Amino acid sequence: MTAAMGYERTFTPEIVLSKLLHVQVLRALAALSVAFLHAQHDAVALAARTGRIFMPLDNLPWMAGVDVFFVISGFIMVYASRSLFGGAGGKGAFLARRIARIAPLYWTVTTVYLLIALVAPGLLNSDPLALWQVIASYLFIPFERPDGTVQPLYSLGWTLNYEMFFYLLFAAVLTLPLRRAVGLLTLALVLIVLAGRLIALPQPLAFWTDPIILEFAFGLSLGWLYVEGVTLSRQTRWVLVAIALAALALNLIGLRSNLNEMRPLAWGIPAALLVAAAALSKTHRPPSALTRFGVLTGDASYAIYLVHPFVIRGIGVVIARSGIDTILGPWGFILLSLAATLAVSLLVHRFFERPVTAFIRARLDKDGVRSTGVN
Repeated sequence: MTAAMGYERTFTPEIVLSKLLHVQVLRALAALSVAFLHAQHDAVALAARTGRIFMPLDNLPWMAGVDVFFVISGFIMVYASRSLFGGAGGKGAFLARRIARIAPLYWTVTTVYLLIALVAPGLLNSDPLALWQVIASYLFIPFERPDGTVQPLYSLGWTLNYEMFFYLLFAAVLTLPLRRAVGLLTLALVLIVLAGRLIALPQPLAFWTDPIILEFAFGLSLGWLYVEGVTLSRQTRWVLVAIALAALALNLIGLRSNLNEMRPLAWGIPAALLVAAAALSKTHRPPSALTRFGVLTGDASYAIYLVHPFVIRGIGVVIARSGIDTILGPWGFILLSLAATLAVSLLVHRFFERPVTAFIRARLDKDGVRSTGVN
């Protein structure tokens, strides 16, 4: 969740008419799709307790919301950093502002998860970790868990481990002109993936060579097209949306055994088409009320991604103990969970994310890390 989850905006007249309104709405949909997937998973267990059979709605791969985030991340980094390319001194400012945006909320939810693991481990479905693994989780360093998965203490942080790796690579090319930087970084991502396919690497190197990082390259390319002034007609954008949804509905990964190898093709390319449709608009229409709400939800998408497991699991526990699960039913639980997730995430964004990020960035500016245009 990430630069894709780290782009902030305000409702000034200039920004309200921005083409990136649709990118914000897409971020909202991507975050909610992941929450919907996990709510359905808990609904299955809820239905089993009441003797019902719940069939999840799996016409679309809801986890592909993560792939949309990765493509948006590559796009936003180019868009927001375009004034930094080819200059000196931008690397430190870029990385400092990225950490200021990503780390506080992630460290907070990781700490909450750690406290739950220590106080009430029965509420969690995970094995205890060694101290060094807990520290690695806070430092965005991938490691292999006892069950063989490569995930941090708070499992959703696996996406942020990729994001931070991408940020480091991105910072390394900032001294180059934009076109050369995008081209070199795209080539580097391809070569890193190839190295991982040709050489048996230990962790965390194997993690960082996963083909999913190619989705950042998709976003980089779209960012370059945007900066170059490329736009798409309304009809073309809707065609891209239709093609993307059709490709996702085919569920190509379901026909293959190796999720990692197929993911950039089966989910990454459709995600890139959706981001292209959202970003490469040539109209400046005033946003509708629905669009404004979508943008507000997009602002809170990072919080939605990180907070939703706590909300969904909490709602499930309350429902089970209150005995209203037989009345509410699986779909009632899902709708209640998503509504509560949205409400809690908006509050977290408004009263934690924004003030904490603003405070840290104010300190960075005071210490000489001036505004870089990167949000």
